[in-house]
This record gives sequence, C-alpha cells and structure tokens, in this order.
Amino acid sequence: MIEAQRIIKTADNPVNKAGSYVVYWMQAAQRVRQNEALAFAIEQANALKKPLVVYFGLERNFSAAQRRHFQFMLEGLAEVQQTLQSLGIPFWVHHDGILAGLAKLMPSVCVLVTDRAYTRAERLWRKQAAGFSLCPFYEVETNVIVPLEAVSDKEEYSAATLRRKIESMIAYFAQAIEIEAPHLCALSEEPPFDPIKLSNLSQVLDSLSLDSKGASCPHLKGGEAEAQKKLALFVESKLDGYATLRNDPSNSHGSGLSPYLHFGQISAIDIYHAVHDTNLADARVFLEELIVRRELAYNYVWFNPLYDSFEGLPAWARKSLSFHEQDRRPVLYTFAELEQGQTHDPYWNAAQRELTELGTMHNYLRMYWGKKILEWSPTPKEAFNRALALNNTYQMDGRDPNGYAGVAWCFGKHDRPWAERAIFGNIRYMNDKGLERKFNMKGYLARIEQEIVLRNQLS
Repeated sequence: MIEAQRIIKTADNPVNKAGSYVVYWMQAAQRVRQNEALAFAIEQANALKKPLVVYFGLERNFSAAQRRHFQFMLEGLAEVQQTLQSLGIPFWVHHDGILAGLAKLMPSVCVLVTDRAYTRAERLWRKQAAGFSLCPFYEVETNVIVPLEAVSDKEEYSAATLRRKIESMIAYFAQAIEIEAPHLCALSEEPPFDPIKLSNLSQVLDSLSLDSKGASCPHLKGGEAEAQKKLALFVESKLDGYATLRNDPSNSHGSGLSPYLHFGQISAIDIYHAVHDTNLADARVFLEELIVRRELAYNYVWFNPLYDSFEGLPAWARKSLSFHEQDRRPVLYTFAELEQGQTHDPYWNAAQRELTELGTMHNYLRMYWGKKILEWSPTPKEAFNRALALNNTYQMDGRDPNGYAGVAWCFGKHDRPWAERAIFGNIRYMNDKGLERKFNMKGYLARIEQEIVLRNQLS
C-alpha cells in the first residue's frame, strides 16, 4: 500500500463504470522502479479488475526545452516502454499535447492517476485535466522523499527551518516498494490515437521540429538503467571524500544524477537507500543536499507563485538590490555575449561553455556564474531574468525546482544578508580571487577542455 499522505484526490468523481481501463498519466516520474504513482495505479486496476494503460503526452513547445532535452527524455521513455511491456502494461505516447491525448482517452478511463508536479505549467495541466475528467483523478507524490505538505504548510525561510521539520520524517517516508505486474493484462480496446513508436528516436525528434540551442550531449544517456549505473559508480568511487572534494571544480566529484532526478528517471528514495546504507561519514553531507536542499527548492516552487521572477525574492534582497541598482558596473555585457561566453573572465567563460556544450555546470561554479551575471547586467531584475533564461535553455536539469531555487539563491533566496557593498548590496559576493585561493582553477579550465574533446569524439 502507498502511504496515504502521498495521495491527493484532485477530482472527486465516481468511478466511470463504462470505462475499459485505468490510466496512469506518467509525466514527472518517467520510470518504473520505485514509482509510487505507478504502484497506486496498479492497485486501482487490480481492485476494479481492469487492465492498466500508462499514458505519456509530449509537449513539443514546452518552455525553453531543446532537442537535447527531448533526446534524453525519449531515451528514458523507450526504456520505460520495454520494461512496462515485460509487465504486460501498454505504454501509449501521444505526439502532440498532453491534454489533447488525455481528452481522447477520457471516455474509456475508469480511474485516472498521475504523478504530482510543482511548476506552474505542470500544475495547470493537472488542473485542466481535473476539469474535464469523467472519473476519480488522483495525484501521487513520487519525486520527493517526504510529501511536501506533510513537512510544511508555508514557504520556508531557509534550509535550517526546513531541516528541523523534515529530519524526523525521512526514515518513515523513504519506503522502498516493488512494482508487480497487474492481475489483468488483456486489453480489448485499441488506443484512440496512433501512439508514437519509440524504436527510432531520431525520426521522432525530427518530427517534433524542436529548437536546438546548445551542443548535442551523447555523453549523457537518458534512462533508468543509466541512472542506476551512475548511482552505483558514485557510491563506489566518489561518495567517500564527497564532503571535502565536491566543491572543487577541478574535480568531477558530483553524482551526475541531477538530470535523471529532473526527468524522474530515478527516485530520490533509491538514492537515499544506496547512500545511507554505506554508513560512510560523507553520506550525511550528500543526503543533506539530496533531501533538505532539494526539497527546500520544491517547497519554494510550491508555495511561492513568483518563484521564477525577481519579485519572488525575499523583501530584504529586493530592497537592497534596488537601492544599489544605479551603482556603476565595472563592465556590462549583452545577453548574447553572456550566452556565447564572451567575457573577460576565463572561469566564467569556461562555466558557460560547460553549460552550453556539456549540458551541465559544476555546482560551485553555478553560484559564481550567477553572481557575475548580477554584477555584469544593467539591473538586478534583468540579471535574474538572464540567469534563469540561460539555466532553463541549456541545463539538462533546467526548468526544475532546483534550478529556480539555485538562480534565486544567487540573488539572496534561502540566504542571509551580508555586509553591504556596491552593486550587490547585502547579497553574498563572490569573485575570481576567491576561486583561485580555494581551488585549482587551471585544473578546472583543463578539465572542461578535455570533457568537450571527449564529447566531440562521441558526436
């Protein structure tokens, strides 16, 4: 049984007795393993003695997503389709719009289940689906360890305030589950649309006419199997020493799991158990980031309707930045110059190249990167918008609660006021001298060049 606090009834309609199957609308949790929404949908199908269909809808114009994001996602979905097939569950992918496909399915749906989502567009899809649903509609929390509203009923000020509330709940909610085949697999009806065939991903991608900013990322392969490999490699060779090495950009000592978490190709619960069970001292530091910091970002996006705008920042940060808005900047760059990594700062340019050419950015450099955009833009508000646009367009985990919170942190969110200075006001300051004092920055530049060469060899 799925923990009741994970389940929200979004539309309280009676079961559609004329329906032929239960539908799990997969969107945020693009996996089979440790998928509470899928498990709940199987429970519903078994109780009603109906088969289960898993549905996915493609939104080709979704925010700033590029071809490389869709490639990564579709690689994962192709794997999902194969795994579901082994369980006797059909997987239908609609090619042109989530809601359009759902509307075609609706007359045949007994019960509709989906995974919970947090950003504005994803919440709107669920609200609209609830509006035309002809059956009960459930959302199941699958992508955080502790259900959001079990932790707090408000936007939390900082990691410290969330930590006090969430720590005692983690062990209870981190329940491992097994996905079993539904009792009834025979399906008499054909899909009401022609599902996309995921056997030829290049053909599918070409048919979607997607934007293609940023280099292709053949070094980042999507899917559950790849996510589990990365997790195993991280636990085996990088977790020990993580606390001291994770911030050094000359090392690649992170887990590399962020894109897989973003697309729901791996569960945070799986990661929690793999790391926690090692009993390594460094596990505590990693789990702080996986749970407290990550779920603080989800809290921010859920409770703050202005999470993607300058106006969503804390009042003290906006006041301080606005007071210093007219301060003389040492240099101003256009958005195009920033996008192309054409500044005077070799470390910033390397971080931007890492973003555009490799699809990721070292976590410590991402903080520095955002601070410099603030320093080099005409106004704080324009700086915020630029940082968010670059992050959402190029990061493989762009348009994610972590990304929104990460950009906002550069402008004071989840931080405290610091000593006042020009341009930044009371916002925490970072500079290149600080990087050089702490890290081997020549090593960082060399690492990025080497990784780009390796990427090019794969292309």
